[in-house]
Amino acid sequence: MRLDLIKVRKTFNKTIAVEDLNLTIAKGTVFGMVGPNGAGKTTTLRMIMNILKPDSGQIIFDGNPISSTAISKIGYLPEERGLYLKANLLDTAVYLGMLKGLSQSTAAEKAKTYFHRFDLVQYMHRKIEELSKGNQQKVQFIIAILHDPELLILDEPFSGLDPVNQLELKRIIGEFHASGKTVVFSTHQMEQVEKLCQDVCMIHHGKRVLYGNLKDIRNEFGVRKFRIHYSGKQDYVRKIAAPHWTVTGNMLSGELQPGLAINDILTKMIQHVTITQVELEEASLEQIFIDRVKEAPDA
Repeated sequence: MRLDLIKVRKTFNKTIAVEDLNLTIAKGTVFGMVGPNGAGKTTTLRMIMNILKPDSGQIIFDGNPISSTAISKIGYLPEERGLYLKANLLDTAVYLGMLKGLSQSTAAEKAKTYFHRFDLVQYMHRKIEELSKGNQQKVQFIIAILHDPELLILDEPFSGLDPVNQLELKRIIGEFHASGKTVVFSTHQMEQVEKLCQDVCMIHHGKRVLYGNLKDIRNEFGVRKFRIHYSGKQDYVRKIAAPHWTVTGNMLSGELQPGLAINDILTKMIQHVTITQVELEEASLEQIFIDRVKEAPDA
């Protein structure tokens, strides 16, 4: 199920929340939407879910404008959790599963399976208000995936979860991906995107500042740190070192700017010194985002 956003725009009074956003999310990908709080991530996801209407632009799901039929194929975890607090946990999950087209028995069976995975079995017959906030979040995630959606949209899914439950959530995202389904999640935790996503969109002040395949982005924009250990003439190493590099003892360190490969440096060095060790450190997604935001016209 491919999802396309074409010049989507949304304003609240005079504030532009999302500005002419273009995105294509291919079937079977895990897609990360990243950016700081207030960047426009949640507004974008709410427009995809038809909760908010864009002021202009189009949202196309599997070749057609987004509709109630399309929404039935989507699982959605909103940023602001909302459950029937006075209701029984199992009854709530079954009821909401039935609203998505499951039979009562199938909804109950699938709910219990996920309750086991998230260690919620002991709370099955309790009221939701008796659960901790973390457990309530797990329940809402289970409800989002209960009907086995083709597209899963998760708004800040890791917020409030302990490491054990974050790991279980990642496993389920991996299972969805392995079965050919599409997962879109928003977060300001860049490390989660680096671990899970193939494609990413970075948003800042409602604008797309970076978009594409994560590996391609890192190759194109990632400034890599290097450390080259050597034995031999330090004077020669100082002579070939760029102004922003550092020569300390028998080590040359610095950053590889775009267009410069580590082999370019090594080729020069091995003429006069012996290389004993080479270390490369890839730029983090967070650093790439910070650099791109600084370059943005309204930064």
